[in-house]
This record gives sequence, structure tokens and C-alpha cells, in this order.
Amino acid sequence: MDLDAVRTFVAAADAGRFQEAAAELAITQQAASKRIAALERHLGVRLFTRTPRGARLTIDGQAFLPHARELLRVAERAAASVRTGRRPLRVDVIASRVAPSGLMRGFHRAHPEIDLDVVMLFDVETAVAALRSGAIDASFRAVAMPGRPLPEDIASVRVLDEPHQLLTGPAHALARARSVTLAQLAGHRVWMPGIVPGTEWAAYYDDLAAEFGLTIEATGPNFGSDALLDTVADTPALATFTTERTRLVWPAGHDLRRIPVTDPTPVYPHSLLWHRDNPHPALPTLRAHLAASTAGQDATGSWTPGWVLPRRTPPRRRGRPEHTV
Repeated sequence: MDLDAVRTFVAAADAGRFQEAAAELAITQQAASKRIAALERHLGVRLFTRTPRGARLTIDGQAFLPHARELLRVAERAAASVRTGRRPLRVDVIASRVAPSGLMRGFHRAHPEIDLDVVMLFDVETAVAALRSGAIDASFRAVAMPGRPLPEDIASVRVLDEPHQLLTGPAHALARARSVTLAQLAGHRVWMPGIVPGTEWAAYYDDLAAEFGLTIEATGPNFGSDALLDTVADTPALATFTTERTRLVWPAGHDLRRIPVTDPTPVYPHSLLWHRDNPHPALPTLRAHLAASTAGQDATGSWTPGWVLPRRTPPRRRGRPEHTV
């Protein structure tokens, strides 16, 4: 259906005269008449009754008018969805309770004028494909995986190194500790059923376990965070890793303990990814906000060995440039 013809029909219905509709649309009266005639042929009905005083809607014209208005509204929304500066900024935050989600909530509070869509994709390959297709504008990922380079058209910047904590139940051997060292965790079972082989977070925890001799288990089905917390609360032999900004809620009876891991502190390296040719005007604003809100974070490095905070030393060690997944 010709949208110009539909637009002319609506203008004529509102004005009651083809001449006024033509003037509003900056076309000739003859062109307006031809458009409406073509629309009537397409629909197989008469939309107007011509009178000496103008044009009056027929019964069919009255029935078609609200649908014609809706067609024009849908067309405008469709155009606005891809128009630079008009469509929402679409950002992948991985999950609702993790640090990237909190960073985006802070961005929304600071910039409520920017329309925002938040999505949750699975792994870095899915996120990169969505960035390249234009399905999303940015993604938070741990991208420092050795031997897996980002495509040249994908840019990244390190935005947050998030310290780890050990989560235990009240009967765990380390439950009363104010902090634990990585050396103290050797021999303890750390259960993380959400780890999926081949993902960037699986590579991270594989490297962490290998570097410090930890036992990190991903056995059993992943029933979600609530089931994980239930099991850790009831099983003295199990603990799990969480990160400092991960939001967790559990029943008071669980009496779970969040214990900082220190000397050295492992950090999860969150980076922001985007397509180098993405023209969305809110992307620079997002990058500037993250740079300001996470000031002091290292902008380069890989998670081996750069994913740990050195023992009692303020600056983080630097490693390879940030350009791998």
C-alpha cells in the first residue's frame, strides 16, 4: 500500500477538500486526486463522495480512516527506530544482578534523557555477532581471553575490575574469616554450576584455578542463583565465588557470608564492546560516563597475570593490550 496515498487520504479527510490537502502536502491538486484515486482502486471501494463544496467520506472511507492513521503512526515509529539519535541505545548487560546492570542503572540515572534498551545475551560470540549486525550498540564482556582476538571492527575498553568474594554457609570452615587468601582456598571446593565450557567466564575461572591451585567445580544442572544459594547455605563442604557488585538476596535463615578474597585479590575484568562504525550519538556519552564513574580502573591488561590486585600495592600491574576475547 502506497503510504503517500494513505497520507494524502488522511489529509483530505481532515481538511474536507483536496485542494487544502494538496497545499498541506506541497503537491498539486491533480497529484492529490491521482493518489486518492489509486488508493481507491487498490482497496476496491470509494473513499470520498465529491461535492461542489469539497469531499465527504463515504461509509468505507469512515471505516478506513482510523486504520490509515495507525498505518502512518506505525510507519513513523519504524523510521524512528533506525533514525540516528532517535532510536534507543541498546546495551547487553549479560544478567540482571551483575555489575554491568548496576553500571547501566547509574547511567540511566545520570542521563534520563537518553532512551535505553537493556538486553541480556549469552556469551561473547553472540554479543559480537549482535554488535556487527546492529542488533545492539554495546556489550559488557570479559574480553581478555588469550588467543581469541576481537574482530578488527569491534572496539573495546576496560571499564571495571571487580574484586571477588567467597560466599559460604554458616557451617563452612571459612565462615568466620574476615577475609581469605587464595592460598587458603586451596583444598576447598568452590561450586559454580553456571560455568559453561567455551564461554569467556569459563576461560577466566579455568585460568584462575590453574594459577592458584583451586578446585572450581561446575558439575550438576544450573537451576539459577536461588538454588545455588540454597545449596551453599545447607552444605558445609561447598562455597562459591561471587563478585563485589553482584546483587544477591537470600532468606534470613540462610545466614550466608560474603568474605573478601585478598593477597592477591582476583578481579573480574569488565570491558565495554562496540562496533567502530556505530553512529549512535549516545555511545560517546556512555563511554564518558563509565570512564568517570569507574575512575582509577586500569585501561589495559589481560587477566593473566593482570586480573589480580597485587598484595597491598595500589597500582594494578599492566599486561598485554586490551584486544582479545
